[in-house]
Parts: sequence; C-alpha cells; structure tokens
Amino acid sequence: MNNTPENYSHIKGWGIDADPKNDPTYPMKHRTDAEQQGYSWQRPTQQPIRVEVLHSNERPNVSSVFGTSTPPSGLSGMIRRYAFKYSEGSFAHWIPLLIADRVNVVEGVLDDLSRGHIPNIFAEKGWKADWKYNRKGLAKKILVGAVAAAAVVVLISRNKQQKHMEGGAFPESEPIK
Repeated sequence: MNNTPENYSHIKGWGIDADPKNDPTYPMKHRTDAEQQGYSWQRPTQQPIRVEVLHSNERPNVSSVFGTSTPPSGLSGMIRRYAFKYSEGSFAHWIPLLIADRVNVVEGVLDDLSRGHIPNIFAEKGWKADWKYNRKGLAKKILVGAVAAAAVVVLISRNKQQKHMEGGAFPESEPIK
C-alpha cells in the first residue's frame, strides 16, 4: 500500500499543511520536507533507563530524556501499564490514566499514614485558597463529598443488614421428634 496523501484524503484536515503558502512558518522556514524522513536532527544521548518507563506504543523507542521520580507501582502502576497497551487516540488509554491518578492519590495518603504521617489534606487540596476566593465552590465540593460518603455508608449498612437477615437473625429450631 502506498502511503501517499491521496490514500488519506478521506480524513478531514489531512494535508492541510501541504501547501507552503498556507504554512504559518512560511517563508521563515526553509521547507525541505526532511522531517518526513525521520529524525532531521541529531538525537540527544539516551538517558540511562534505571526504572520502568512507560511510553506510547505508537513510538519506536523511549524519549531521550524522561522523569524517574515516580516509576509506576502498586495498583495505579498496574492501571498505567494497562493504559499504555492502547493507542493515545483511544479512550482505553486516557480513561485508565485518569483513574490511575486518582488511585495514586489514595495510595499516597495510605503510604503517609503507614509511615505515621497524617497528611494535611485541607492544605494539600488548596482549600485555604478556595475558602478565601471561592467559598461557594468549596461548599459545593464539601456537600458533594458528604453526600457521596453518606451514600456509601448507607449502601454498606443496607448490604450488611440484608446479609444479616438472609443468614437468619433467628435461627430455626430443630423440629420436635
């Protein structure tokens, strides 16, 4: 299959930058189309990989430079590994990454508590600034959180009550012989 622009003409916006007169960098950039042939610059030396680095499955290699402060770990790391199996153009990539971020917050709080440090969630969430500049928004956040927490408590207690009743709060006695 030939990868010419005609093969992709059905894609809206495909080849929009093909006309050099419509290129925002024209005439400042000397247009050679060399960037279409791969790296048109000297690639920096590869940073040594000493921790697990997740990268797009659409790229042939890892970026030359990357962050190493928080390698994937725990449940959030498992979710991130799952997400990187999918294309960046897919919800199956981005939704798990959003979920992994939320899970990582909970993991961080649990890690703090396991080390004997009680996190100051009020300060870390920026509630002081919200109280000063956005009281209505802060009240809404607290109300939604309280309603969600109450719903969870009600569901759990209702579930326990149903199990208690199904298990027989009053066990049947032996039949009389």
